[in-house]
Amino acid sequence: MRLLFLVAVVGGSLATVATQSPTTATTSDDLAKAHQALMHNHPDDAIAILEKLADAQPPVKGVQHELGLAYYSSGKLMKAKQAFEQAVQQDASDMESVQLEGLTLYRLGQPAAAIPYLERVRGWMPNANADANYVLGLCYLNSRRYDDARRSFAAQFGEAPDSAESYLLLGTMLMHANLQELAAEQAKKALQISPNLPMAHFMLGEVALFKSNIDEAIVELEAERRMNPGYAPVYDRLGDAYLHVGKLAEAQQALTKAISLDTTSTGPFILMGKT
Repeated sequence: MRLLFLVAVVGGSLATVATQSPTTATTSDDLAKAHQALMHNHPDDAIAILEKLADAQPPVKGVQHELGLAYYSSGKLMKAKQAFEQAVQQDASDMESVQLEGLTLYRLGQPAAAIPYLERVRGWMPNANADANYVLGLCYLNSRRYDDARRSFAAQFGEAPDSAESYLLLGTMLMHANLQELAAEQAKKALQISPNLPMAHFMLGEVALFKSNIDEAIVELEAERRMNPGYAPVYDRLGDAYLHVGKLAEAQQALTKAISLDTTSTGPFILMGKT
């Protein structure tokens, strides 16, 4: 949409150049040149043009937006933040600048500050941007707002916010964040809603194995195996658990199944060697 808008601006300037002042025509041309530089992955060239335009009075519409994009793509995040702030001040309906300010704040390590901007984008377009929902979910995680995080990840993946799947999604994200005990809580909530949900027992088994609760891990992994018999990693983890308690025959059987289902994974081969 931005590209079409700028093309329209350029086309209009060519059609009406006789009625425009030289300064206006030059500004439109420079803005178009900067945009083309950005489109061709030359942000430094765009910045050189846009920084000159940014000093113009009155402010040129769209310059701070494009300058923020240029700074963002070149990793100059503090300058990007300042440019997006000015762009939003000049045009409160500039949704992309609002979203990118939120993403910039997240990349600057300020997830709590990013939340209001990303929430505004979600309010305007609830299902439009999966990346925004994902980053917003991560911001909620960092702020320990786990219910909000679950709803955000559910929106990203198209699940109902209070479904068993949404709790399992949150558990997966918590596992990625090395918050295993919190992940296990979410898996248990998922099973309360849907007792036969695949992968929930597997998550509980992985957490138990991580905590060296081997007997508990075996119970959970065997429960997953019964519901999800074609999932190779469950046999891999079972082999590991049985090996820990010296049940070598059970370990060998589990690892043989893991290898039969997935010959590309090296873990079961290593564990089989140990067995």
